[in-house]
Amino acid sequence: MKSSVKVFAAFLVDIVSVFIFVVIGRSSHGYGESVMGILSTALPFQIGTLVGWIAIRAWRQPNESFPAGVSIWVSTVVVGQILRLIVGQGSTIIFFFVSLAFLGVPLLGWRLIVTIFERRVSAYRGADTR
Repeated sequence: MKSSVKVFAAFLVDIVSVFIFVVIGRSSHGYGESVMGILSTALPFQIGTLVGWIAIRAWRQPNESFPAGVSIWVSTVVVGQILRLIVGQGSTIIFFFVSLAFLGVPLLGWRLIVTIFERRVSAYRGADTR
């Protein structure tokens, strides 16, 4: 896979992960799935994701759990929560920890899966050349 395609795919998975978190959260709290509601809830976290990508320059190694994945995860939650407070959406310490846990699973999880897969492919190719 080309490098730019890998970067775009990684960024897209992160963005979709945040949207899934928002849709599940809004649905479980009975807020509904209106497009504007989802977008307004997701936007602070999406900005946090983008800040994390830029701050760590994740395009260099987008599939790495550390430092890229951890930085994007923490930035998504921290910046997202701060922006929610600034725009009046509110937050609580419980919501902070819930978002930390629920966003950590996909933002770090897919990277872990990719790493395991790449290592197995690499080991298979190395064994194949002997």
